[in-house]
Amino acid sequence: NDVIEIDAASNNGVEEIRDIRDKAKYAPTQADYKVYIIDEVHMLSTGAFNALLKTLEEPPTNVIFILATTEPHKIPATIISRTQKFDFKRIKPQDILSRMEYILDQKKVAYDDKALKLIAKAAEGGMRDALSILDQAMSYGDNQITYENALLVTGSVTNELLTTYMQQVVAKDTKSALITIQKILDEGKDASRFIEDLTSYCQDILLYQQDPGIVEEMELGVIDDQFKELSQKITDQEIYQMISELNAISNSLRYTANPDVYLEVLTVKITHLEQPKSTSSAPAAVHSTNQQAPSPETTVEIQQLTQEVDRLKAEVESLKQQAGSTVETPAVSEPAKASAPALDTHIELAKIYPILGQATRKQLNQFKEIWPDLMNALSVTQRAVMHVSSPVAASEGGVIVAFEYPFVYQKAQGDSDLKDALENNLDRIVGKVPQIVFVPENQWPEIRHDYLANHRNQLKGKKAGSNDADPKPDSTDDADERPADDAETQPVVKKAEELFGKDILDIKND
Repeated sequence: NDVIEIDAASNNGVEEIRDIRDKAKYAPTQADYKVYIIDEVHMLSTGAFNALLKTLEEPPTNVIFILATTEPHKIPATIISRTQKFDFKRIKPQDILSRMEYILDQKKVAYDDKALKLIAKAAEGGMRDALSILDQAMSYGDNQITYENALLVTGSVTNELLTTYMQQVVAKDTKSALITIQKILDEGKDASRFIEDLTSYCQDILLYQQDPGIVEEMELGVIDDQFKELSQKITDQEIYQMISELNAISNSLRYTANPDVYLEVLTVKITHLEQPKSTSSAPAAVHSTNQQAPSPETTVEIQQLTQEVDRLKAEVESLKQQAGSTVETPAVSEPAKASAPALDTHIELAKIYPILGQATRKQLNQFKEIWPDLMNALSVTQRAVMHVSSPVAASEGGVIVAFEYPFVYQKAQGDSDLKDALENNLDRIVGKVPQIVFVPENQWPEIRHDYLANHRNQLKGKKAGSNDADPKPDSTDDADERPADDAETQPVVKKAEELFGKDILDIKND
């Protein structure tokens, strides 16, 4: 065999590497090259790396070494300097599907198209996983691949059950939806797997609503009449809320021994989601109101309310006049502001603050100019994720991207392939790779406010220290005579202008 795979986690000694070095000099028997794949290469010992170094310096012409690792920072610099770096991406579901069809056609094995699509989706970009699932499904089906056996091997829920469940959720039929959940659990389906399938189903509906061609191009799901009808009945806002609930339940399922309870709670929650307010129904309501004359009782109530409003207006005006004539008015305590939501602990403030410290409006405008080109360079699924994002701050060495929806932010934050694609395309477009940091849009104002507050406190601390060292007795009198325009020269105001622009900045003196 001309392709040799070695697990460095269990073969990490010098002797194993010497054995590879001795055998590498022999020519391949069938292929043009002999390929050595060393998996988890960072697990090799120092002596093993040294033994491999000589072979990498003067490799045989017919040998290729593939050093696979998920932790490249642990590989010695002497090895990295003698190799080329390639990022292995997940294989597209279409390519996995085509390869499985080719294999089964060569072996003359009957198969169901729906079964292969399900396996390609369950493999999550791994061809080896797809072929392993295919072998198991074939062993269950007496040398044929059926949809039922694919469901059995992957533990997935049928599209029919998912569609039925979603129809019941949209119809607010809690009782029927709970019965469907119980049926799924009685079949032995894993709760976490059901959540994954349901999230993927919601994603398919959302993408289909944006552009039907996206789902058809990706070949992710089965698009039937029920699917199309369901996509017309449910709004995108409802799908966003459902995916947020599914994401929260998915995290909770990891630490529970009673998943059925969480699924039942989830079902009750999403069947009672509030409908998003629509302004389109307002004209119709006004029109129907105008068609019907008010009753005498209603007229009397309206008159009473009008009189009450006039009385309150007069009272407010008199209070204003009294307040204006009073020389000294007691300080009115401002109502307590509603506390902003706590920052997500996953937000990387240690990376955000240095970017804000060097950020300028010019850099942000430059990123906004190249943003459409950057989006066009991404794949279909990556564009769907980044569709609800935009750059909000940028410096020479980094850019901060805000996501409109928290669950999309969480998905992007955990997608290393997405960040790699953004960095590679930025390198191609602008010739450099700035640091990319994601934040949720609803928490961006608080992050920005906290940064400016910290920056202002630091400046005040420095100023206080200089005043202590060189006290000035008349500083109070000078402060009273200082014009208000000096606020524009303060460092924190200048920094805010650099970050957000002078046109949207409102300076208020304390």
